[in-house]
Amino acid sequence: MDIIYTPWRYEYVSNVDKRPSCIFCDRVKENEDKKNFILHRGEKCFVILNLYPYTTGHLMIAPYEHLPSIEDLDAHTLAEMMELCKKSMKAIRAAFQPEGFNIGINISRVAGAGIVDHVHMHVVPRWAGDSNFMAVVASTRVLPCDLDQVYNALSKSF
Repeated sequence: MDIIYTPWRYEYVSNVDKRPSCIFCDRVKENEDKKNFILHRGEKCFVILNLYPYTTGHLMIAPYEHLPSIEDLDAHTLAEMMELCKKSMKAIRAAFQPEGFNIGINISRVAGAGIVDHVHMHVVPRWAGDSNFMAVVASTRVLPCDLDQVYNALSKSF
C-alpha cells in the first residue's frame, strides 16, 4: 500500500480542541482580507475561503457575532447569510463552473462542526467524479488550484 503524507493538515487536526481563540473572530479583526482569504464583508456576515477545502472554491459564510447556532442569530443576520450564499454560488459558478453544490451548517461537534462555538455555513461546489479514488482510498483530496488562485478568481465577483 502506498502512503500519501499530508503534513500541512497536522496542525489543524491536532489542535482542534486547543485553540485559544476563534479563527473567524481573529481573522476578521486582523483587517488583512487577502492574507486571510476573506472574500467579502457584509453588514452582519463575511465570506471566507476554507483553508482545508473539500473541493476548489469551498468557502464559508460566518456572522461577525460569535454565537454557536443559527438559533441564536437575529433575522437580519440569517437573511444576510442566505443572500451571501446566493452571491457565493454565483461567484463560484462564474469562476469554476461546478455542476452542483453542497450547502450546510454543522451545529455541534457530533454534527461534524470543526469550530463549534462560531456558527458558519459551508458552500461546497461539486462536479461529477470529484470524489475519485484518492479521496475514497487514500483519504486525500487532489485540488487543481491553490488558495491564492481561488481567492483571485472569486474576489473578482465579490
